[in-house]
Amino acid sequence: MGLSLPGTTDAVRVIPDLVIAPEGSFDDQREWHTPDPVLLVAEVTSTSTARRDRVQKIRAYARAGIPLYLLIDREAGEAVVCSEPSGDDFGHKSVHKLGTRVPLPAPLGSVLDTAEF
Repeated sequence: MGLSLPGTTDAVRVIPDLVIAPEGSFDDQREWHTPDPVLLVAEVTSTSTARRDRVQKIRAYARAGIPLYLLIDREAGEAVVCSEPSGDDFGHKSVHKLGTRVPLPAPLGSVLDTAEF
């Protein structure tokens, strides 16, 4: 599923590894969607996407006002939870070692067990 995010000059189109939104938010047949109903996006780094996931996508998701960005950084062995979007960044970032239980704040308010990661 693709998201069309606001950019500094043009829309930025991304296809996140995971999107969590209320049921029925994307029931239409459109290829690109507004990020308005999105509660969380997640990206899993690979050698070819790590820089984009760590830098460019954090800016794009914050700018779009997406409440939570979860970055599973395989190279660093970390799960980074970004919340409180403001401008081009997130006001709060918490870093957790993979293999631990990772708290996901509101609007999800749950825990992600990364033991199998």
